[in-house]
Amino acid sequence: MKKSDKKPLVGVLMGSDSDWETVQHAVATLECFGVPCDVRVCSAHRTPEAAATYARTAAPRGVEVLIAAAGGAAHLAGLLAAHTTRPVIGLPIQGGALNGLDALLATVQMPAGIPVATVALGKAGAVNAALLAVQILALARPDLQRKLAEHKSALARKVAEGQQRIQAALEKKA
Repeated sequence: MKKSDKKPLVGVLMGSDSDWETVQHAVATLECFGVPCDVRVCSAHRTPEAAATYARTAAPRGVEVLIAAAGGAAHLAGLLAAHTTRPVIGLPIQGGALNGLDALLATVQMPAGIPVATVALGKAGAVNAALLAVQILALARPDLQRKLAEHKSALARKVAEGQQRIQAALEKKA
């Protein structure tokens, strides 16, 4: 991952460097859309002041959306959301004693007034966190709206190609 000269629009924070295995899929997706991001390891429990400062300074730095990846107690997204008015997307990390269920529940069960959008565990969640960030940014960016439309078309083509392969295999058996 090379450092972009553009100001980051998305802050991607993870509670531990071990979360990178999942988070890298979010970063790669943002890169595919040409969305610059700032990637940091910042823990809600071990470096809470640094996380709060990051959230408080996101807007003045031009960061418009935050993605917070954490496992276990998964308080990072909530901590960030408590200190910013920017949208926060929680990415629960799979693993640990409860295989990510604790992270999922901690991320999704936010109290009223502190919203955190929550995506699935694993690679799909990481990709969807990035896509949700792109959709938020696209509200004011026609270039991203076009790229999202192209992405949806590519998904539809992939399904149609899969249908053709299945039908060909079924016809071959008959």
